[in-house]
Amino acid sequence: MRTVYVYVLDTLADWEPGYVTAELHSSRFFKKGAERISLKTVSCSKGPITTMGGLKVVPDCQLDELVIEKTSVLLLPGADTWSDTKHGAIIEKARELLAVGATVCAICGATAALADAGLLDARKHTSNGPGFLEMVCPSYKGQALYVDQASVVDGNLVTAGPTASLLWAKQIIELLGVFEESTLEAWYAYFSTGEPQQFFALMQTLQC
Repeated sequence: MRTVYVYVLDTLADWEPGYVTAELHSSRFFKKGAERISLKTVSCSKGPITTMGGLKVVPDCQLDELVIEKTSVLLLPGADTWSDTKHGAIIEKARELLAVGATVCAICGATAALADAGLLDARKHTSNGPGFLEMVCPSYKGQALYVDQASVVDGNLVTAGPTASLLWAKQIIELLGVFEESTLEAWYAYFSTGEPQQFFALMQTLQC
């Protein structure tokens, strides 16, 4: 069973990890024989955090319980509090995970935290728009590898801007390999367009 850790912090942007956590937890569209996913919230303490939407989340585990191995996955959602120095500890965990080939996925403000630690200097990435990382991260040196797209995959790193939660989810699910390709494409088409025929196409892929 593969473990996907979701870092939770105060002011977490509720909508950003929603698509991917819902699908990984429910496994409702998983292909036959897909590896099960253990979804765990992790934080710098066991105390509850309050999301941007006012929801209380009690973390499942603390940072020292996060397992550093190639099969681990770390999701870093956006928040208004990434500049707090206490979150430096999870960024160091992200560094360790990337070094062993594990998957790290950051969206919105979390990309700035990675950039500030130099973790985007040698990898293709995106963020909240051209010039954003230079503005908030004086030490950032990854300009040549910045890709002006909604969400970008570079090996075991997935980065996205604040409006790309659906595409970010699609790319993470694709990396994990838990959907059939046809199911993933139909799922993305349905949720990005809302067209009824795409829903029926999605259901059809589950009967093949």
